Amino acid sequence: MLAVTAATAHLQMIERYRKNAIVIAFAIACCSGMLGAGARGLVAQETTSASTNHQRQLQEYLQAHEKYERETNTYWNIIADKRRSRIAKRRNQEPILPEDYVLAQPPPAYTGPPKPASSSGGKEEQPLKYIPVKADFLRNAAKYFEFAPQEPEIEIQYKRAYAGAAFAGGLTREQVVRIYALEAGGDGTYDAQAGLEAGVPGALPISTALGYNQLLATNSIGLIAKHGDELLARLKKKAERASGLAGALLDQRSAAFEKIIRFCRSVPYNWTEHEKLAGTPEGIGVHAVTLDVDLGPLLQAQKLLESVLFARKSGVPRVLTAAELEMMNRSGDGNGLDMITMPEYLRAKVPTANFFARGGYDRNPMVVENNVVSTLILATNAAMDEASALTGAKHLERAFLAIESSAK
Repeated sequence: MLAVTAATAHLQMIERYRKNAIVIAFAIACCSGMLGAGARGLVAQETTSASTNHQRQLQEYLQAHEKYERETNTYWNIIADKRRSRIAKRRNQEPILPEDYVLAQPPPAYTGPPKPASSSGGKEEQPLKYIPVKADFLRNAAKYFEFAPQEPEIEIQYKRAYAGAAFAGGLTREQVVRIYALEAGGDGTYDAQAGLEAGVPGALPISTALGYNQLLATNSIGLIAKHGDELLARLKKKAERASGLAGALLDQRSAAFEKIIRFCRSVPYNWTEHEKLAGTPEGIGVHAVTLDVDLGPLLQAQKLLESVLFARKSGVPRVLTAAELEMMNRSGDGNGLDMITMPEYLRAKVPTANFFARGGYDRNPMVVENNVVSTLILATNAAMDEASALTGAKHLERAFLAIESSAK
């Protein structure tokens, strides 16, 4: 009985091998073109059908997405045209009227047919644009300028330096603390970068925005181009008071910073040219200056002071609230001034899209969610209230109070 069973099992195994051999031979034939005309036709038919279906889906997506982009671009082009018109009217001291704004909200997100996967089965996704991080800033600063920022040994050093620079520039404690609370999340460090503030593993930066006021690399280049001589003079003055190794290091940093100033002034002074520089390896290195405990706080404070001076020059002599100053810090001085000088009756009607380019608007959740001027200002104040209670904001406030007290 056992012999019969064994023989039967042996025959079954041989049959399985035979069938597998047939399958393998069929596959080889498909690859080598040895199939008969009928079989080849079936394979070709299925391939053609899949390709046709993919082409149809792709065409549907392209047509729908092109229509969406056309309508969306029209909206943002009108936004830009109206903005230019308001700038001209303000320059000519003409009144700004409701019709000078786009009162409709931006088109909603695309909801048409999805883009199909590639016919090869892979996903057709554009690679994410690489955004430099602190290690890149430091490496490029050393490579192109021989500059190594003197970073603070402890966080409070940077906060004290920042409070001193802000106070000397005429900024108020309310402005400084509340803007820090909003921009740096109430507990952010001098080297906190947008997208990486929470320290979540695997997180990616969303921009080069860095530090207490979240300066972009473009901001660093513009501020150094404009105020580089003053910053260099402060650094050299400190070097004169130092001795030994500390003095030698300050002299070395001063010489390296002179190279950075020359680079920042190598193009005409305007945002577009500075933005181009910020995208170069050298421009990425310039951003390391923001990390320097002697220079970085001055840059951070100067960014806010520039907005205060712009408002004053534009006929707004009063002390700006932190939320008003943040409108200028976030959207640019001209756009921010537009918002804070807007009559109350218009603030509830005018979409925040009027004060941003499309890319900047899409990347700013607070602006999108609070999509008219009045609600954006309210939401900004609420966020400042909440974040001002956190440890970092409290430390900055105490540092500022100490500076105020010593000045009396």
